[in-house]
Amino acid sequence: MRSFFALALLALTPCGWAQNTARVYPFPADEPASKRFAVTVNGEISGVYTARVLTVGTVGTATTKEQLVDGEASFTSFDIMGKAHLAVTSPDIITSAKLLPSNRGIVLHIKDRQVTFDLDTPGQYTIEINGDWNNSLNIFSNAPETGIPSADDPNVIYFGPGVHSIDPLVVTSGKTVYIAPGAVVYAKAKACAAVFQLEGDNITVRGRGIIDDSLSPRVSCGNTYVMSHVMTAHGNNLKVEGVTMRDSAGWTFPVRSSNHVTIDNIKIFGWRGNSDGIDIDNSQDVQISHGFIRTYDDLVVLKATTKGAPPTRDVTVKNMVLWNPLAHALSLGAEIRENIENVLFTDCDVIHDKGREWTFRVYNTDSGTVRHIVFDNIRVEETQRLTSIWIGKTRWSRDDDRGHVEDVEFRNIRSAVGSRATTQNDIVGLDAEHAVHHVVYKNVTVGGKRLKSDDVKYNAFAYDIKVTR
Repeated sequence: MRSFFALALLALTPCGWAQNTARVYPFPADEPASKRFAVTVNGEISGVYTARVLTVGTVGTATTKEQLVDGEASFTSFDIMGKAHLAVTSPDIITSAKLLPSNRGIVLHIKDRQVTFDLDTPGQYTIEINGDWNNSLNIFSNAPETGIPSADDPNVIYFGPGVHSIDPLVVTSGKTVYIAPGAVVYAKAKACAAVFQLEGDNITVRGRGIIDDSLSPRVSCGNTYVMSHVMTAHGNNLKVEGVTMRDSAGWTFPVRSSNHVTIDNIKIFGWRGNSDGIDIDNSQDVQISHGFIRTYDDLVVLKATTKGAPPTRDVTVKNMVLWNPLAHALSLGAEIRENIENVLFTDCDVIHDKGREWTFRVYNTDSGTVRHIVFDNIRVEETQRLTSIWIGKTRWSRDDDRGHVEDVEFRNIRSAVGSRATTQNDIVGLDAEHAVHHVVYKNVTVGGKRLKSDDVKYNAFAYDIKVTR
């Protein structure tokens, strides 16, 4: 029998459908494997990758310096079709195990160094062994791919299984980038560029492989909004599906001045400063769904950074699993120079919120108006500060004038851990001309207790604030 460490470092070869309900992927021989976990799916080895992570150990306040905790996340991916049996093995004796999101109701069985359980649907899961929430194992269970493009198609940029090293690549109209299961695409050392820059219309990036930006330096590019990225998007009718993005030097995936964008089932890890997950900026008709994000800044954030560009509107974010180490899980701002409107965050799970900021925030520091924003049916495992709406001037402000916020709803939100006395809900308008109007909290609970009117704090420039059952 192989030792645990030999098992974890084993270079895999492609496997077929295991018992017709799951398929594991090839694992590149040159890619470092996790030494913390080994995973089998229906008895087949599923290779475990690693990603550096950084999180806040204690919440920063005016008098308490936040403590940063370095860590290593592990992750494995496979296809699922029907019930699959998973076994997770650790080099240490396992005394406790937790699977998140907890509402999935999956039963874990612990014996010695192994945890076993069954999955029957695609989804994003996190397992914490022996109370170690920082160095967790992430399990990405994917629906089988269909219509896989051909490597011989001239409109396809194809990366097969194995490790690839590329210069920054501009992807133009009509092209498809396919990153196969078992492929890891590294960007050569670069600055102020994206590994993949989507520039045009009708572009697709898809697959089950990994895009890695760890070789790129973290440098100033002369403009707050020009940084190194894993991917950028600018165009119409764009789709990004299935891939994993790792270790961006700046915002991981900004979408700028784009229309009709679909982002589905992507996974993002980032540990460097400003490594936001997904930034939607001056864009319309955007759908984000079924992904996982753990980055050292905002996870999903909507902005309108360019004055005179179209507004950001008609955005839906749903079925996301979010691990928030520092800033906001779901937010708007700070840079709102044009309007942001008609936004829905729904059916998401925040599995951790260790940050110094608020879990959900509208943060308007420029002259645009924010209206018609809904946070609905969101499950929160823990939070330090739950909600915030704020208008004012900060170091990110670029306009001389400030804007407005109106018609925001927080409804059907359940925070499992916390108390109404300690979990903050703050609303702050700037003045009578730059105010917050009409905010509703409906069926919001913290620690099993329903939020009450006196649990929401607001100043004289916040009007029509309601807390209801």
